[in-house]
Amino acid sequence: MKNSIKQTLQGWIILSRPPFHIVGLLPFLLGTFLAYQIAGAFNLEVFILGVAGVMLIMLSTHHAGEYFDQKEDAIANRLHKNQFAGGTRVIIEGKIPPRVARWTSIIAFLIAFVIGIVLQFVYLTGPYTLMLGCLGALPGFFYSTEPIRLVKRGVGEIFIGFCYGWLPVASSYYIQTAAIVPIIHWLWLPIGFSIFNVILLNEFPDYEADMAAGKKNLLYRIGKQKGKVVYIIFNLLTCLTMLASPGFGVPLKIIYFYLPFAAIALFIVYQILTNRHEDAKRLEILCGLNIVVNVGTSLAFMLAFI
Repeated sequence: MKNSIKQTLQGWIILSRPPFHIVGLLPFLLGTFLAYQIAGAFNLEVFILGVAGVMLIMLSTHHAGEYFDQKEDAIANRLHKNQFAGGTRVIIEGKIPPRVARWTSIIAFLIAFVIGIVLQFVYLTGPYTLMLGCLGALPGFFYSTEPIRLVKRGVGEIFIGFCYGWLPVASSYYIQTAAIVPIIHWLWLPIGFSIFNVILLNEFPDYEADMAAGKKNLLYRIGKQKGKVVYIIFNLLTCLTMLASPGFGVPLKIIYFYLPFAAIALFIVYQILTNRHEDAKRLEILCGLNIVVNVGTSLAFMLAFI
């Protein structure tokens, strides 16, 4: 009995993908940090509730994806072992019943909604608090959930760029200050571009599985060759918007903090231009480095404003 409970708990933790939460939490921390640096505003209770809400929305998104992606994940599991693609495999390996992922996704969504109500009407964080939360929770929940399933409509990657880019930075700033300063509308761009590319590159290992399952995501629709072009363009846009950010109010030292991550981004571009990403193991490494670029983008902004 103890082993069964332990196995279920371990499976649930893997299902929740704790390491991947950093790509949503860092932009949220960035917005909170900016609220303190620019407006001198920081409420610890609001911050804790906000972090909990963001984590619950990400849990809801991940668990719904695992439940509704079982068909393509089963195919991907036979084709590759890339840890950044093909899901966590805990459902298709029988470690967690599918219904667990379905219900925890719904429960996490509902608790996040309650937190939004508390923030807006108890802590009085502003009239748009609940709306901002829904802008993240609804696309996250319906990214994989039928019948909407944004991931199969060729626009899921764009929603991810918005929900992990502008939204966490703007919403975390807003719940602390009840306002959104213009600089946020610029500095979210490289974060959004880079997380878009994280999703796009992670679709390459799953391409054959998604084709077989009819999962019509962006890469399925445009093919690998055009997908390479789109990836390279967005990677270069990430670098360019970061390097141009001092012209929009970001401290000049952002360039020094971002240079190591720009080098990684350009290294990935070189690997793709020379088709070295077609090697499965190398592609897995590039997927990991791609996440480093995204995380480093948010981190560089925080360091620049210290």
